[in-house]
Amino acid sequence: MAFKLNLVLGFCLLAVTFVAGERARYDNYRIYSATASSEAELEVLKQLDGSSDSIMFLDGIHFVNKPLKVVVAPHKVPDFLEIMGTNEIEYELMESNLQSHFEHEEDEVAPSNPNARAETYAWNKYHQLDDTYRWMQQLARDYPGMVTVIEGGKTYQGRTILGVKITKSKTEKPGIFLEAGIHAREWIAPATATYIINQLLTSEVESVKQLADNYTWYVFPHANPDGYVYTHTTDRMWRKTRKPYGNCFGADPNRNWGFEWNTVGASNNPCTDTYAGPEAFSEIETRSFSEYIKSLEGKIALYISFHAYSQLLLYPYGHTGDLPENHEDFERVFDVSVAAIQKRHGTKYIGGNIYDAIYPAAGASIDWAYANVGTKMSFCYELRPSGNNALVGFKLPAAQIIPTGEETLDSITAMVQEVQKLGYFKN
Repeated sequence: MAFKLNLVLGFCLLAVTFVAGERARYDNYRIYSATASSEAELEVLKQLDGSSDSIMFLDGIHFVNKPLKVVVAPHKVPDFLEIMGTNEIEYELMESNLQSHFEHEEDEVAPSNPNARAETYAWNKYHQLDDTYRWMQQLARDYPGMVTVIEGGKTYQGRTILGVKITKSKTEKPGIFLEAGIHAREWIAPATATYIINQLLTSEVESVKQLADNYTWYVFPHANPDGYVYTHTTDRMWRKTRKPYGNCFGADPNRNWGFEWNTVGASNNPCTDTYAGPEAFSEIETRSFSEYIKSLEGKIALYISFHAYSQLLLYPYGHTGDLPENHEDFERVFDVSVAAIQKRHGTKYIGGNIYDAIYPAAGASIDWAYANVGTKMSFCYELRPSGNNALVGFKLPAAQIIPTGEETLDSITAMVQEVQKLGYFKN
């Protein structure tokens, strides 16, 4: 099935309709489901990915017989359909106007208020970056000696990667590191991280109080600040960093970490969403953030990363199907964690090692943490919604922030208890 794509790649081909200073729109952009039934057909889809920034795959292109969601601009629909037909690739139209999913989204975002007090920050809406940063800084003033604002790194556009350190003890406690928002469009991830920060400080539930009393927490809601701001100001579907690479922008910050970098499950094409970057830690975000995490070596025993979506709990590795040496402990922690997340709202999670449970993906943060900072318990939550019922899963309604936070905290509580039983936390 020899085939060569004859699509012109250039800056003139826009994936979205926008004017400088205005938000991108996806009017009449279609979402198709495409399924390769052979390796040759899969290769066609891989060539198509990144061939034009008017065609955007929402799923990784890794497996035969797995449906993949593809966003296609109106003017590219004839080309896309011709390629599908010529190569006999099965496809189905799922949505004829992507923009319909983003109308009135401003109602889901809290208005920015530089003068707001910490107590007005709530979880009935999503928040902009600066408001979350102001909230964390106010927490440090409201909880002196317990909350410290910490700087985890810098961004290409000069922003700071801010987080909070929470400790209720004057003595050193075992550390738990929580990172969220590394993929910009996954808004539920940072929202869940801030929900957990608030619960650690205010909850009267005994099991949550134990989490706050017995551990030192390092929580970073936004590991990709530039990208997150861009999703609010310009393009809601943006995933990567914002560093320019020729006519395209950004690398995938969760394919850029220096462990088995770019060996599998990533792209060398700067125009794709899974571009690994020109080298490991090419992005200042991952490089500076990793340096901060490395400075905590020996202090953190559990590393947690929040992503969305698919309702999965994942652990190393992403570059190989070979399991980590302590895989039996991972499986034990996994079992109690997914059982706990289901109890409150009936939300079902599945998962396992990254490579087999979702897809090959080298260069991820949890693999790097497991291999480089002595953190032998390292997990990734792919939060709501499930992959089965979500057309545009990155746009989770704000009404689901609190339920997502509740069930995720239930799961983490069970996870921490099991990790403690297994002896990974040492004072």
